[in-house]
Amino acid sequence: MQNTETTLKLRLWTVEEYHRMAEAGIFGADERVELLEGKIIWMIAKGTAHRSAVGRTDYLLKNRLGNRAWVSVQDPIKLNARSEPEPDIAVVKVDPLDYADHHPTPAEVYLIIEVAESSLKLDCRIKALAYSQAGITDYWVLDVVGRQLHVFREPTQDGYQNKAILAEDATISPLDFPDLSIAVLEMLPPLIGS
Repeated sequence: MQNTETTLKLRLWTVEEYHRMAEAGIFGADERVELLEGKIIWMIAKGTAHRSAVGRTDYLLKNRLGNRAWVSVQDPIKLNARSEPEPDIAVVKVDPLDYADHHPTPAEVYLIIEVAESSLKLDCRIKALAYSQAGITDYWVLDVVGRQLHVFREPTQDGYQNKAILAEDATISPLDFPDLSIAVLEMLPPLIGS
């Protein structure tokens, strides 16, 4: 019997090519895409719980960190020549030009947070591996459905060596800001009717 399965070779895109496509208007104004491991992927639609958690986390980090770091929301991070995701929250080094001449790179990233409402598998598997391979030392996934925080640390080329899941009543400190204590509950949207 003949094998009908075919292994397809994909043509992977570089960040430079991705930028040229955007400049040429190939992506529509309403298309939300990002480049991950050379593949252009659709960004998942954001629900109200997602938006609430991103807003709460952004406000919390900006207030607590002050001018010690730059907090960006859904802005690109250049991981390597083939990956430029747009994490929900990125805490990065302060840049004198406010990143006018480049997107932050792994050496400039303190912490990345993805908020998962319908993207938990993508964030905990595919994005976690990409962030780990890029050397992002502190990566969190805030699960607004399960009301937990997935914490990934100790990056390697094979993935994070240290993974923990914290309940909503737990507290955590970013690796680069050990004096900053954050309650998981502070980042989660409030429960309506509780």
